[in-house]
Amino acid sequence: MTAILLGVDVGTASTKGCLTDESGQVLRRAERAHSTSSPNPGWFEHDSELIWWADFVAICRELLDGDLPAPDAVCVSGIGPCLLPTESDGTPLRPAILYGVDTRAGSEIAELNKEFGPDQLLSRGGSPLTSQAVGPKLLWLRHHEPDVWHRCRRFFMASSHLVYRLTGEYVLDHQSASQCNPMYDLYRQEWASDWAATIAPQIELPRLCFPMDEVGRVTDSAATATGIRPGTPVVAGTIDAWAEAASVEVRSPGDLMVMYGTTMFLVQISSSAKPSANLWLTRGISPGQLTLAAGMAASGALTAWFRELSGTGFEELFEAGSRVPAGSDGVLVLPYFAGERTPIFDPEARGVIAGLTLGHGRGHIFRALLEATAFGVRHNLEEMAQVAGMPTTVTAVGGGTRSGLWVQIVSDVCGIEQQLRRESVGACLGDAWLAGVGTGLVDPVRGWNPLEDTVSPDPAVRETYDAMYSLYRRLHPATAAITHQLSRMASG
Repeated sequence: MTAILLGVDVGTASTKGCLTDESGQVLRRAERAHSTSSPNPGWFEHDSELIWWADFVAICRELLDGDLPAPDAVCVSGIGPCLLPTESDGTPLRPAILYGVDTRAGSEIAELNKEFGPDQLLSRGGSPLTSQAVGPKLLWLRHHEPDVWHRCRRFFMASSHLVYRLTGEYVLDHQSASQCNPMYDLYRQEWASDWAATIAPQIELPRLCFPMDEVGRVTDSAATATGIRPGTPVVAGTIDAWAEAASVEVRSPGDLMVMYGTTMFLVQISSSAKPSANLWLTRGISPGQLTLAAGMAASGALTAWFRELSGTGFEELFEAGSRVPAGSDGVLVLPYFAGERTPIFDPEARGVIAGLTLGHGRGHIFRALLEATAFGVRHNLEEMAQVAGMPTTVTAVGGGTRSGLWVQIVSDVCGIEQQLRRESVGACLGDAWLAGVGTGLVDPVRGWNPLEDTVSPDPAVRETYDAMYSLYRRLHPATAAITHQLSRMASG
């Protein structure tokens, strides 16, 4: 009898879900768009009830409204690392504070660096303390929202919150926990309870597990809300990028995923990567596995911004960009429109468009935006190679891969070959795989998402892009003092 697997992923701009069989064949899919709240500059939030849970329920109802059998296992992933503070019974106390794009905790990062020391933070937690970490966000809550803080007893991420709503189990997977710096010991694979007690003494830390561990069963009340059969096994799940890597078979040392989304994210599987002050070293989806991660603050967000600004559809913009030669006729962009995460960790960085003349048009600017994200990928890949070696395979995923131009530009700029898999549903497909493997319904070594195409770099444009990349690396140091001052002026 065919097994049916349900995977749902809560993303920055939408929630996606799919039903698959045990071979990875997608039987049904659904998507629900949502918005992100930004009540103050540098703040990004989601309402866990109106977005995370409501989207999940709606996706389940849509997917399960048909003639397919009920799912045999469920897994949920989501944006992260996030911070949803709750009371002891899981009742949310405020909207969830999102991942590294939310930069409100800058002073708390400085405070914790002073408290524990940057070298100790890096050697114990594997990553520098940045806006990506949960610890400073908890400390921010303690400093700035005391009424919420005094009632806070638990914290959740998108995936763990939905697992709790489904099963009543308070758990967090090791991969997500390893981004709760400085509250997790990367090498001991356990909570750093001494540091956690310093930051959040009254918080009950969740039980740790791995993303494909079965952690509970769907309760009667959750079944009534979602339509999932009571007693259906639920596995722990994880942060979306790692679920998406699993969906395209990026699971072995040397495999690397480039995720083309609202933000650009890179995950490389490693068995021996060393900590870097410019990247994130985290746990993977399996016991003992390490992953090296890099993330840009804006990529697809830049193209969406320019689409709105120009009043032009994506199809027309990509067509215009394809008619512009490599190097955009001398237009060079810094993609730091929302600050930047790796490898410069500069929340006050800002976007720069250099080289404009009256002869340039929207095609030049749009292509330069795509090239800017590619330069950012190259910068991150160079940093990753220093601590984990060059990847053996690179797989491209995400909505941005639907544009052949963007993927080709990244291959050309970076000099890398990128694989494209048959299915690009996203992290929800990886969730289905995790659900199947965790419950013994899927063979973990069997092919899940076949290779469909390969994009190779064009050697004819290498010299042009090498020259532009050299200028790109010089542009931020040359303009940082000015853009930092402009950032402070804009924020008052």
